[in-house]
Amino acid sequence: MPVIQTRLVSCSDCATETEFLRNLGLTVLGCSPTGGPGECQISFFDPRLASAEGAALPASPDAAALPGAAALATALPGSLTPTQARTCKAILNLFETGDVVGLYGSVTVLPGDTGQLTFGRSQTTLGSGNLALLIERYAGNPAARFGRRLAALLPRLQARDASLNDDEHLKNILRASADDPVMRDVQDDFFDDQYWQPALRACKSLGISTALGSAVVYDSHIQGSWKLIRDRTTAALGGAPQQVGEQRWISGYVQARHEWLATHSNTLLRKTVYRMDAFARLIALGNWGLALPIVVLNREVSLQTMSGLPLDAFDSPAPGTRPLALASPMLKGLDVRLLQLGLSELGVDVRADAIYGQASRDAVIALQRRQGLPATGTLDAAEVLRLAAK
Repeated sequence: MPVIQTRLVSCSDCATETEFLRNLGLTVLGCSPTGGPGECQISFFDPRLASAEGAALPASPDAAALPGAAALATALPGSLTPTQARTCKAILNLFETGDVVGLYGSVTVLPGDTGQLTFGRSQTTLGSGNLALLIERYAGNPAARFGRRLAALLPRLQARDASLNDDEHLKNILRASADDPVMRDVQDDFFDDQYWQPALRACKSLGISTALGSAVVYDSHIQGSWKLIRDRTTAALGGAPQQVGEQRWISGYVQARHEWLATHSNTLLRKTVYRMDAFARLIALGNWGLALPIVVLNREVSLQTMSGLPLDAFDSPAPGTRPLALASPMLKGLDVRLLQLGLSELGVDVRADAIYGQASRDAVIALQRRQGLPATGTLDAAEVLRLAAK
């Protein structure tokens, strides 16, 4: 019998997760209710983990335990499997936002960063103009929940208006947009168009076919200066990957890029040498096919960790289904986020992080005092629905 695995998902994401698992080559047996509100459990197994005699292998085998696994992992016919492509992106998600799936609502403004305000799973920037392109694509989708709000800011985004770096309401809208599946889909497509597809074209032109080599090239397309280090590596090794061998060239590239980052005049770039350290570790392990599971930056990348809702995205509870008050553990979810966004639109200083903590309680108290109401810091379900951004 095959080893049956299960995955707990939101019912609203069941169809999407089922399709994703099937795209990975897994056999989905179906889903069943868990007893929890809005949750179901998908059952599946990997037919590739069965031996020729039909014996079951461990659910998460080490690559070395599979007969011929190393050969299969590196013998790519010029293209990556869906799992390998997903793994490349998961590695870059960890580099960019510290999460395997990616943080779609990540908003940062770092002193000294020429990109200025950065947003999303692969951290697109105001300064480059790409943030405006992303928002334009999102706002143009009629199903975009926050499209109208962001469309109103498009002229300033297109002008690369530096004052947006300090626009807390814009940041709150961007954070809240992570809860919208349309935004997550738009980001995936946008970053594929901007970085992943160009990286694959670069790999094809150089004869780079391994998953690990593709991840290295993809990293440089996101972080920048791919052509500079490419040419520097080719000159140092006396040839391109086709001439000196892909593994030797990629290893040399990682070393050259490490040196470039470590000595860069920009202190922010110097702090990113960990990216090359992570690739060097995978090279040392000989995992050119990125056979799962792998560990990157002390985080496991596996079929399990690459699935599910992003940590910064919520699809429930709906506003008006429960009261909100400071509690332990603190309440979090979609209703909290939309309440915070609604408060932000009323000019109340609050961060839309979807967590009802002390800062949110203080924001509610501030509004209550402004409106001449008892300053309790708590809201019943009807008040949450009234104040939540529509």
